[in-house]
Amino acid sequence: MSKQLISNYYIAHHDELLAYVSARLGGSSLAEDIVQDVFLRLLTTDKMISEATLPALVYTTARNLLYDYFRRRTVIESYEHYIKGVCSEETSMESVLSAQEITARLECGLARLSEKCREVYRLHIYGGMKVSEISQELGEGYKSVEHRLGTARKAMRQYLRKYA
Repeated sequence: MSKQLISNYYIAHHDELLAYVSARLGGSSLAEDIVQDVFLRLLTTDKMISEATLPALVYTTARNLLYDYFRRRTVIESYEHYIKGVCSEETSMESVLSAQEITARLECGLARLSEKCREVYRLHIYGGMKVSEISQELGEGYKSVEHRLGTARKAMRQYLRKYA
């Protein structure tokens, strides 16, 4: 019953909803995709839909999809702006740390740790191992390895704050 109701509404009001979405997107070709998504969501919902609630539900769903689109676009634009700022030609080479400098600073910080903490931290950072994997690798208890990793992280954060 509700699928037939949604289909009839789609046929009768598709152009109206498309105009609503297009006006908010500035005539973007994305409007057609959003309109299709509105009706696809309505067809796949398990909620009870009646003739009285359908128009409000259609426009609420369209509005929410538009909000999602603008939210994603804002995040992407801010990320692109950040990347352009970091990678621009105006950026001086002195302000960009090379991988070698970062590794050297990490190694200096690691030299301050106890041997066991250093070993756990290296396996975690360079080996990409989880606490459980490190515990098995070293043949030590999970809690012991977890404690050493926590201690090493705290010490490394303190050491690297000088360079932030």
